[in-house]
Amino acid sequence: MSDTTKEPILSVQDLAVTFDVRPEGAWPWTKPLKLHAVGGVSFDLKPGECLGVVGESGSGKSTLARAIVGTVPSSGGRIVFEGKDLAAMDVRQRRGHRKDVQMIFQDPLAALNPRMPVGDIIAEPLVTHYPNTPRAEVKARVAELMERVGLLPNLINRYPHEFSGGQCQRIGIARALILRPKLLICDEPVSALDVSVQAQVVNLLAELRRDMGLSMIFIAHDLSVVKHISDRIVVMYLGRFMESAAARKLCTRPEHPYTQALISSVPIPDPVKERARKRPVLEGELPSPLRPPSGCVFRTRCPKAQDSCARNLPAISDLGEGHLVACPFHAPAEVLAPA
Repeated sequence: MSDTTKEPILSVQDLAVTFDVRPEGAWPWTKPLKLHAVGGVSFDLKPGECLGVVGESGSGKSTLARAIVGTVPSSGGRIVFEGKDLAAMDVRQRRGHRKDVQMIFQDPLAALNPRMPVGDIIAEPLVTHYPNTPRAEVKARVAELMERVGLLPNLINRYPHEFSGGQCQRIGIARALILRPKLLICDEPVSALDVSVQAQVVNLLAELRRDMGLSMIFIAHDLSVVKHISDRIVVMYLGRFMESAAARKLCTRPEHPYTQALISSVPIPDPVKERARKRPVLEGELPSPLRPPSGCVFRTRCPKAQDSCARNLPAISDLGEGHLVACPFHAPAEVLAPA
């Protein structure tokens, strides 16, 4: 669990990420369109805390993760890691940042080099950042981590295609942990896995977080999975912040209409309760980030939208105990938490 008395290990302040997109077939001198991937997202992450990030595809979750890692440049705002602004870091500081912040990717097989044996894949970050490490120590560290994530060390010379999807994700976890990072970012690490394997990987990540004192950002679509591993949850829609609260509170007393719709979409393994609960349904499609709606980006699908929603960005209301919601017409809803 996190220590709430300590300063945040990570502080994201009004982060914005935009990309220039040139329409297909456009002339070279045509002005590119702006794709607004992330806009005005803020949160703090305490040491040892796990922050869940949820939202539909296209909500900017993965772009947010890549901006924190440093593989995508931010267009505005600040990312402060251990008191240091990422934008102000020089080359040497960025190299240290990469050691302290590691990432687990969505597609476990695509994230691994098919031409390298598993031992070399796991050892690669250690050899890259610490080239003088003795070979025997590298081999011992790799074998220790393979065993720690549930893989037999005698599989060290096999290639990724010889493993299942769940085993490949365990390899990716071992690779991310070999540098002993302070922050682990999990970008939908279980979405490509079977349900039974998902539970195993999530439990493994929770155990590693507890034993190694990791801070973690866990990105997923499934709120029931995020609730299981996270201390707090942030909800995003079309790159914008919608709501954040403690995991249990957000799943049982959501205030934002979008959060309520997300939670209601998760089935309850009880036919009686499933039939009895009210299920708000979102109509329409997710708007294009190239042309986001004015004002509140959720207004085109929101059942509570008013004319004023089109004019101004919604102010973020603090409901106490760290519960924040970006909606002037928010109202609590009793929603049965997914199992």
